[in-house]
Amino acid sequence: MGQVAVIPNKKRQPNGEAQLLSPSTPAEDPVCKQGDSCTADTPEDNDSVQEHRVYKRRWLILGLFCLYSLSNAYQWIHLNIIVNIFDKYYSESLPEDRFQRETALDWLSMIYMLAYIPLIFPTTWLLDKKGLRLIAMCGSCLNAIGACLKCGCVSPDRFALLMFAQTTCAIAQVFILGLPARLAAVWFGPNEVSTATAIGVFGNQVGVAVGFLLPPLLVPNSDNLEEMGDNIANMFYGSAAITSFLFILVVIVFRNEPPHPPSRAQYLVIQNTSHEHYGKSLVKLFKNRNFVILMVTYGVNTGSYYAISTLLNPVILHYYPGHEKTAGEIGLTLVLAGVLGSILAGIWLDKTKTFKGTTVGIYALSLLGMIGFTFLFDVNEIWVVFLTGAFLGFFMTGYLPVGFEFAAEITYPESEGTSSGLLNASAQTFGIILTISMRAIMNMPSVRGANLAVSVALLLGTIMTAFIGADYRRQRAGEKVYSIEHVISKDTPIPKEDTQHGSSKDN
Repeated sequence: MGQVAVIPNKKRQPNGEAQLLSPSTPAEDPVCKQGDSCTADTPEDNDSVQEHRVYKRRWLILGLFCLYSLSNAYQWIHLNIIVNIFDKYYSESLPEDRFQRETALDWLSMIYMLAYIPLIFPTTWLLDKKGLRLIAMCGSCLNAIGACLKCGCVSPDRFALLMFAQTTCAIAQVFILGLPARLAAVWFGPNEVSTATAIGVFGNQVGVAVGFLLPPLLVPNSDNLEEMGDNIANMFYGSAAITSFLFILVVIVFRNEPPHPPSRAQYLVIQNTSHEHYGKSLVKLFKNRNFVILMVTYGVNTGSYYAISTLLNPVILHYYPGHEKTAGEIGLTLVLAGVLGSILAGIWLDKTKTFKGTTVGIYALSLLGMIGFTFLFDVNEIWVVFLTGAFLGFFMTGYLPVGFEFAAEITYPESEGTSSGLLNASAQTFGIILTISMRAIMNMPSVRGANLAVSVALLLGTIMTAFIGADYRRQRAGEKVYSIEHVISKDTPIPKEDTQHGSSKDN
């Protein structure tokens, strides 16, 4: 058990004195003045939230979430980083037309994006109504099922079965991507929320890094289809074993919420989401101008990252033929730099609370990194590609937790699960659009033209981000609660009996 904070159950009287509330006296909640979606405390609410705690178990749950999120993210990219090998192995079950063939293989990645868009809404509703445990179990279970199905796909005529297995993993992702902000808010204290969210995103990004690194090592290019099939089978069996074990751990370890909430502000959010109609919450978010702009700009930035990751293999092989391992290593560099960026961004936000300034700055630097990634291939020095990839990844991936937390600030007291779900839905939509666009441009004008198109999209996103208002609702709510508690504690009079006789009433 960690830190404990006890909130005095008091209210100010008109004569300036502080009076202890009886259990039957409801308190006026100052935070509810921030928005009409707050719910007033009931007497039972006051009794149940007098004690706020953070628990050591929160780190175990966050760590386990990172692991199964890692395994799902690995399965997203582990096929497309060696897409030329799968093109060769599954040739007899793929279309003959070049563009259709390449697009079918691209859908091994894009199916993750497509599945998310319609399913995020019922999944977010389920998260708000049933809590973290059920969502975690669904995500880890489907992830394991998809990995096990891939073990039966090792035959050149079974591309359709491979796509079905990948679709199962894609559905599992819907139960994973929206959890970091909600898990952090439910289990972690006010000064840990941004860092915990960043760590949650960190697990997913490490999975992408592993997905870039391992497949080129486990399945090297070969003209022997039988040898290639054996290597693919070994890779699939390893994934199935790990994901199945993680599912068992989730069933044993995961809990919906701690016995006591970590903060007063978060308690209000939990109470609000448990009683609020999900459709009304969506309407409120879409009426929030700042959030709508953020949803579009977040989609462009993260969608660009998805498109670059999906097509990294053909982009690198265009400039450096036969360098499958190098493509994986560049992807690894991009993601690891992004992991560092995510963690530092989370710590920076916890310290400074400068959400808008950080968002605009990171977005602009992502644009700069993409411009370098577009034009520096002509240098013909592989270390330059690694350097620009690291710069791009540091800021583009570092933007992910910043976007989540900025959304939570400007939409408070709406559920973090709802806002982050909409952000991810936008990212998936733009990911599909940008991936298909990049593939089409690569086959017609050039690879540089495809990268330049992404740079233009990021430029528009940077300009739009500057128009988002710095409406820090969650921050103001926390400050009001703190200031009122401070005034109550400072102004509470000492009973006259104590000052005159040196003893309490009970004596």
